[in-house]
Amino acid sequence: MTARKNWSALLLTAGLTGALLTGCGSDEGGSSGDGKTLVMGMSDDILATDPASGYDPGSWLLFNNVFQSLLSFAPGATEPQPEAARSCSFTDDSAKTYECTLKDGLTFSNGDPLTSADVKYSFERLLRINDDAGPAIMFPMLDKVETPDAGKVVFHLKVPDATFPSKIASGAGSIVDHRDYPADRLRKGTGAIGSGPYTLDSFDKGRAVFSVNSHYKGSADTKNSGLTLKFFHGDQTGLKKAVLDGDVDFAYRGLAAKDVADIKRTATRSEKIDVIEGSSAEVQHLVFNMNDPVAGRLSVRKAIAYLLDRQALVNQVYKDTATPLYSIIPAGITGHNTAFFDTYGERPRPSRAKDALRSDGITDKVELTLWSTPTRYGPATDAELRAIAGQLNASGLFRAKVKSVGFDQYERDIAADKYGVYVKGWVPDYPDPDNFTQPFFGDGNVLGNHYTNKEITDEIIPETAAQSERSTTATSYGRLQDIVAEDLPVLPVWQAKQYAVAGDDVYGLENCLDPSTVFRFWEISKDDR
Repeated sequence: MTARKNWSALLLTAGLTGALLTGCGSDEGGSSGDGKTLVMGMSDDILATDPASGYDPGSWLLFNNVFQSLLSFAPGATEPQPEAARSCSFTDDSAKTYECTLKDGLTFSNGDPLTSADVKYSFERLLRINDDAGPAIMFPMLDKVETPDAGKVVFHLKVPDATFPSKIASGAGSIVDHRDYPADRLRKGTGAIGSGPYTLDSFDKGRAVFSVNSHYKGSADTKNSGLTLKFFHGDQTGLKKAVLDGDVDFAYRGLAAKDVADIKRTATRSEKIDVIEGSSAEVQHLVFNMNDPVAGRLSVRKAIAYLLDRQALVNQVYKDTATPLYSIIPAGITGHNTAFFDTYGERPRPSRAKDALRSDGITDKVELTLWSTPTRYGPATDAELRAIAGQLNASGLFRAKVKSVGFDQYERDIAADKYGVYVKGWVPDYPDPDNFTQPFFGDGNVLGNHYTNKEITDEIIPETAAQSERSTTATSYGRLQDIVAEDLPVLPVWQAKQYAVAGDDVYGLENCLDPSTVFRFWEISKDDR
């Protein structure tokens, strides 16, 4: 997720004809929520309560708990399972017609019935509003939606897309009540009406309060009776203090790397605090403007690639809360390889960097500005860019400096071609290789760096999109990453780990930290001490 989230990522896909997603006991619905209430701290903000607008991690956290999608991801799962749907499948071999049958008796939290008309309305509304801060960009392939009856919905796609099930399993597939949400504009206010496991009882600058939805009918089994989310608005010190002092039961998203490291050390000496580590597919890249007079030169980009010491960055800046990334597709996702490791090595190779520059006639130090934004891609981003500049300058081949601006200005300047080298982070919506490649290298490149490659856009991306068995795409995605490693429009830097910090009386957070990026309130419980 980046600015308009620019796009994003969650996970694998259903098969084609004959591969049917069906529920397994999920018609029983959620529990009454007999457990204790919890208080969660987070430094991220929730930017939207209307699924047609929100495309940021905080908003999707709300969507995934208040709204239902037709499909969802179970903890650690690599394929979506039925949620509001009883079953879903492609009905043709071309992956262009996708049909879902709804569960019986679905209702919204206000008591209104949920039917196929609401599903159709939700997708058509999303595309009609096409909010700049919303996820409509995820569905350019959607042609039309039909509802043969109240319990069945049929999606017709313009082009084959085997990842469509994963996309509708994300927050972008949230189903809204057609009686409550305007067809052509965003809903006013900060309320939300969904059919998910929780209701949003109140929302203001300081907190959001959630309670268990008694009308919910789906796969989640709620292990608490509600949750209050306290916002720390980027105050990492305050968030750390709150969890250590017990003012919040647990903290998720926004703790600085040094704070996580400090708390880990504290946790080894204390029985009152736990640090829970989970897998993540969040990544960060350096992006090169291919039209820039300096960064547009392949020799300069290769020199940077030869000099980047990812392990030093991870150790010194991120305190081992991330891992070095040598590929476009992160570890744990189909198609991951080590193209950048194989091409440029693990450690700095100054002689190779020098040879690359000299072969292009560059003998003076390269003047270079690395552009950063201080908080959007993590609190350590500026420090990371300064460390990279230091690595480049230590080679004697560069005279690099760092400049940092607020995110709104940052996005405007990228669009205006003012930067040669800049940083972009990516939080996936679904963990499929398509979501780490199509947005960056497909038509309408969201990175704003003017990179195109015909083999990627005309062959690899459309061919892999049509393959329902995602494991068979690995060779093609390997080829894509090899091309990118040679052309160097981007340079992968790190892959994150996910952390939550909690009192030792809090359980279930390990079921909330996986590459699907779905944070499941219903999995969390607190004992009766």
